Amino acid sequence: MNHTALVTGASRGFGRAIATALATAGAHVVGVARDHAQLEKVEAELGDSFTPIVADAAEPATAERLLAQHRPRILVLNAGAAPLSVPLQQHTWETFSRNWQVDVRQAFHWTRQALSLPLAPGSTVVTLSSGAALRGSPLSGGYAGAKATIRFLASYAADESERGGLGIRFVSLLPQLTPATELGLGGAAAYAARDGVDLETFLARRGPALTPDQVGASVLQLITTTDHDHAAYLLGPTGLTPVE
Repeated sequence: MNHTALVTGASRGFGRAIATALATAGAHVVGVARDHAQLEKVEAELGDSFTPIVADAAEPATAERLLAQHRPRILVLNAGAAPLSVPLQQHTWETFSRNWQVDVRQAFHWTRQALSLPLAPGSTVVTLSSGAALRGSPLSGGYAGAKATIRFLASYAADESERGGLGIRFVSLLPQLTPATELGLGGAAAYAARDGVDLETFLARRGPALTPDQVGASVLQLITTTDHDHAAYLLGPTGLTPVE
């Protein structure tokens, strides 16, 4: 894979695993995140195949500048905020809307810029949504709605790409809740407490957990294989399932 890939939220969790999978497959990965120290750790691991960029992915100028500068053939929109895991009545509007201000905002600006620039024909844009977009997430404020909107954004962009003959593919990936990331572990702990059980019991009830490496491998699979022609895929520990 002799392409440039750009990954937002690349310093940890799913983003780091996606950057690793793409770099291992031969892409040069531009990783965007706000945490300089964590980006340095990724760079130390991946070497010359990784270019760290310290920036706020939710700022429109970041998308405009970096897409024009790097012209990636692969764009993975993973950046997002950790939701506050409390019941609805304990949220303020500011905490409830956190994922709209970060997750949706970054997906909007990068997607819009990918169409406006535009990216080269044959490019692929993968947006990270969540399984919560299908089932809700009552302890995460506006998280589920924000992730559902990211899925809609990708489908709108796919339609505009087709209408404009741009040849850019847009696809959404909806990973299920997993304790293997900091965000997922916090959510799992909150739901365990809500159910009145300890975290170990809660996780045992859920069965095998999705891993970041599986997310990275699945993004690579969506990009490099031709038999994934749906607009969105749910991802669990057993693999990808098309979302109709």
